[in-house]
Amino acid sequence: MEASPASPLTTPFARARSAGRAEKRWPRLQGESEAVRRLEENIARVATFDCSVLITGETGCGKEEVARAIHAAGPRNDKPFVAINCGGLVADLAESQLFGHEKGAFTGAFGSSRGAFRAAEGGIIFLDEIGELPLDLQPKLLRVLQRWEVTPVGSTEAHAIDVQVVAATNRDLESDVASGSFREDLLYRLNTIHLTVPPLRARKEDIPRFVEHFSAHFAREYGRQQWVPDGRMLDRFARHSWPGNVRQLAQTIQRVYVFEDRVDAVLAEVFDASASPTARAVGAAADANLAPPIETGATEQLVPVDEPAATELRVPVFNLEELRRLAVRQAMELTQGHRGQAATLLGVSLNTMTRLVAEACPDVQSKSGRRRTPPPPHPR
Repeated sequence: MEASPASPLTTPFARARSAGRAEKRWPRLQGESEAVRRLEENIARVATFDCSVLITGETGCGKEEVARAIHAAGPRNDKPFVAINCGGLVADLAESQLFGHEKGAFTGAFGSSRGAFRAAEGGIIFLDEIGELPLDLQPKLLRVLQRWEVTPVGSTEAHAIDVQVVAATNRDLESDVASGSFREDLLYRLNTIHLTVPPLRARKEDIPRFVEHFSAHFAREYGRQQWVPDGRMLDRFARHSWPGNVRQLAQTIQRVYVFEDRVDAVLAEVFDASASPTARAVGAAADANLAPPIETGATEQLVPVDEPAATELRVPVFNLEELRRLAVRQAMELTQGHRGQAATLLGVSLNTMTRLVAEACPDVQSKSGRRRTPPPPHPR
């Protein structure tokens, strides 16, 4: 009897393609732009392969949501998703937080701890802000990725682990490698697959969808009638550059509900900020660092993102480090040293703002200020 031709689904690659039709099993990312469509295709493909993934993109663009989509779309979706902010690791306890410790390993260790990697057993560990990982901890993480085992602090016994590592950063890790602040071999281990989340200004056609999504969310959150902007206001949203990306847009919609009696003033504050030197400097630094130029034959041109270049203010300096210091100092001056308000102005987290203040203006006396309003939902 002749063997029947193999079914297309019996070949390894066909099985992978079949399993890769994961978009029906996880919530779609917000947006219908070409950039989002390509990102979703890459998520569905990556989710079927057990490999390390590095997600890059600007602050607030939704990198964690991409990591959660990979988790939901893949075979580890019924196992833990453990998120660790490497920028928030306590210096003396970072190794213990990641790899665990034994009872009595150090002062205050009254019990043992499994650590984040063992807590994520069978699932995904998400290392956010991986560029902030302390340099002395990087070789230990590299060893974990090489041997897939962890040794808790105070123990000599290694524990095998089964996790998928997804890391994210808004930094240029190749530049950090060149400066010696990040290990090249660790970058290679993490960067098996590289996904880039586009900034909001690169997918302006998705902005009305985000406005509707967050407006509906906060209407439910605060028990209010949903705010529906008119076409002219939506056009202003679409033309704004959103240096804080989706997170900044969500916070803007949230403020619309908190200050519903003066919506015009709230939105004018956001849109008019794009004309300030601080916001211009921040946007210029982000574009120069993250947005590649558009190639047009033998020449390269930079395309303006908001208004014609002839109407834009000139950037005061061209050194990116100096631009960042200038932006931080001006934000702190405008908010009279209030780190929480300055963080909102720059579209960064409070932890990041604390680090920026320490690096850019250690002489400035800052006031700690956490936001009292509930945090916005993660962008999807």
